[in-house]
Amino acid sequence: MSFLMPTFTPIDLGPTLPEEIAPGASSRLHVKMYRQADDAITEATTDIELAREFIAHGELSAKSIQNTQKELFRFLTWCREEPGKTLGQLNVADLNAYKEFLKNPPPEWVSRTKWPRTDARYRPFTGPLSDASRRQAMIAVKGLLGFAEQTGYLRRNPAALVRNVRAPTASRITRYLTQGAIALALDTVARRPAGTPAAVKRRERDRFLLVAFAHTGARLNEIVGAAMGSIYTEGNGRWWLDVVGKGGKPRRLPVPPDMLDAFRAYRQAFDLLPQANRADRTPLVLSSRSRGLARITDEAAAEAIKAVFADAASVADTRGDADTAATLRQASAHWLRHSMLTNHANNGVQLKTLQDTAGHANIATTAAYLHKTDNERYDEIIASARGRGIL
Repeated sequence: MSFLMPTFTPIDLGPTLPEEIAPGASSRLHVKMYRQADDAITEATTDIELAREFIAHGELSAKSIQNTQKELFRFLTWCREEPGKTLGQLNVADLNAYKEFLKNPPPEWVSRTKWPRTDARYRPFTGPLSDASRRQAMIAVKGLLGFAEQTGYLRRNPAALVRNVRAPTASRITRYLTQGAIALALDTVARRPAGTPAAVKRRERDRFLLVAFAHTGARLNEIVGAAMGSIYTEGNGRWWLDVVGKGGKPRRLPVPPDMLDAFRAYRQAFDLLPQANRADRTPLVLSSRSRGLARITDEAAAEAIKAVFADAASVADTRGDADTAATLRQASAHWLRHSMLTNHANNGVQLKTLQDTAGHANIATTAAYLHKTDNERYDEIIASARGRGIL
């Protein structure tokens, strides 16, 4: 174990630019498979070059590239600083030690503030990783070492003998908002003061985002990655939103009237016609500060929703509703996906319908959103305890 302050020198694991990423690429990690080579069939001569090739050969979305780069930066930095080894010198014990390292990285590796990697204050961690995050980190590491063996960069792959991190999964989804909490968030953003054109744009965009996530259950990158022309009708009174989901699989999601109203008000705030044509490739989610029609990032959209929830939580506090306030402060855009599926499941929508809408590969995943049985069981138990008593 090193007792010196680590040097977190930036490592170029490109590509990083959006134009270098194939459109519609999968968000899952797929690496082109090679035969195991007697002679190396890679041009990499260093571990960093090998990692760069590994990322370049993967079919990754922009978000997956960023996550993989982050995980491999951590791993390669740890290799250099802690065991002081190259990939070819690692053994099973080293990799198991890295799994434990992720569970509780030392203080000199941690900063609660997310500084840019070029900043001297940058640290790779904001704290210990959960089992789920450790699992994802080790998937990236094992993918890199498997790629290294398949291309002949390594003669052996010690990661093949390292067990995956087991991450417990809940049988029921609990991160969702009630209809009342969503209604409060909608009312809060609709009442947001807007004294400038930019503020009006931001208010109407954020209101549209909230309505869109709550009604469609789409993932964050699915909404942000869509175009204005993705909302359309085929002339029969039904409106749809086209998105591209995991694995590059297209889905079309029903658009109810109030979402369509929010969409039109949002477009008008940006001086656009109320409705786009299907060929319009203008980004669906626009920056309120840019002079042109520029797409915002996934992170910016997530922060916009978090800001709405924070404002709504403050309103709930003033009303004395501490439970709703606490829930809203924890909530994120992904909670709206959970909320949409949960509320529809509890309203009796068939699970197969929700599975297709959510883009779940397995209907068991969709079934985790069915809370009605749990709620009914709770009500019966509490009613019995109150009515006759059991103590």
